[in-house]
Formats: sequence, structure tokens, C-alpha cells
Amino acid sequence: MPEHKSGQGSRFTSRYGVQRLVWYEEYFDITDAIQREKSLKRWPRQWKIELIETNPEWFELFRGTGW
Repeated sequence: MPEHKSGQGSRFTSRYGVQRLVWYEEYFDITDAIQREKSLKRWPRQWKIELIETNPEWFELFRGTGW
């Protein structure tokens, strides 16, 4: 998270100024997490927006400092 906040998390992060964590999913198996990410990448943009809008106020979800 500190890298994302400073704009160094990824090319996407720095290009679009992404700084808030407003949605995430937690997986205990990396294979499941990778499969979900690949699946989401194939979704239409509107579906992704609707998924993010489950947090309609776009509250910052990152609370920890240990990242």
C-alpha cells in the first residue's frame, strides 16, 4: 500500500493516480487468487464498476500500517 500511495505501486497506479483501496477479495490459495484476477480481466467494464460499487461511498478500506 505505501507504494500505491506514493504512485510507485505499478504502471497503472502511477498513470491513473490510484491511491485508495476501495475493494478487495482475500484468498488463501494463490492459485485461486490468480484465477479470479484472470476472470475479472475478461469482465466487461460495467460489471467491474458494479462490483466496486458494493462500496458505494468508496470508503478507504486499508487500515493497517504493516504492508
